[in-house]
Amino acid sequence: MPFSLKGVAYITGAGSGIGQHAAYAMARQGVRSFALIDRNPVTHTVQHLKKMHPDIKTLEIEMDVADEAAVNDSIEQTVKEFGRLDYALNNAGIGGALKTTDQIDKEDFERVMSINTTGVWLCQRAQIRQMLKQEKWSDSYRAYRGSIVNTASMYGKVGPTLNVPATAYATSKHAVVGLTKADAIAMAPRGIKINAICPGYVLTPLVESTMDKGSVMDAERVKVPIQRFASMEEIGDVIAFLHSDASSYVVGSALVADGGFTIQ
Repeated sequence: MPFSLKGVAYITGAGSGIGQHAAYAMARQGVRSFALIDRNPVTHTVQHLKKMHPDIKTLEIEMDVADEAAVNDSIEQTVKEFGRLDYALNNAGIGGALKTTDQIDKEDFERVMSINTTGVWLCQRAQIRQMLKQEKWSDSYRAYRGSIVNTASMYGKVGPTLNVPATAYATSKHAVVGLTKADAIAMAPRGIKINAICPGYVLTPLVESTMDKGSVMDAERVKVPIQRFASMEEIGDVIAFLHSDASSYVVGSALVADGGFTIQ
């Protein structure tokens, strides 16, 4: 079915990459109110959104998702500015060091977990608490009080390859999948839809800069059955779908978008 999105979106990691392109995808489907959260300025994202649709309204917040007080305050600011919260994308994250368990320091491991897992949990907890206070966005049987999507990874479903020993990252993303499933079960009867997206390799500017012939990332690319990495726009479109009425019966999913990498 064709779908449109109407309401208020809250996106972490909105300054670049998947978060930025998820905002663009949601704007194409109709969202006109955005709370854009990032540790860095979201100026480029805001400029592009308003170029797409001059009537778009934005709330820009610089924040570390591992800061509990700041997370709670950001939700309060969003509701004060826009009246409610309909769509949340918990996307902020870091890759961490490419090290195996015997190599990584405790501090490095805990930093990855604090942002990629605890940060998602803090944001989701605040979002759930707000969504439970509000009514469904329509009378349709497909409607919810709110929709949450968490950015996991294909490495939240399988272990990382020998070429990419991202132990801390994979651990954190497996935890995001578990959090998504646990809260989806608890919140679905209460009118909140929660899912995760598990992207494969995405052609971000950072990845693109490493794609020299013979590089680790070039070697990983040839393992993808469709022989390419995802564009950021493709992943943004999947996120918009997960927030839409078209996915109204998709609950607790860890939707894999990896070009077939993990089916091998």
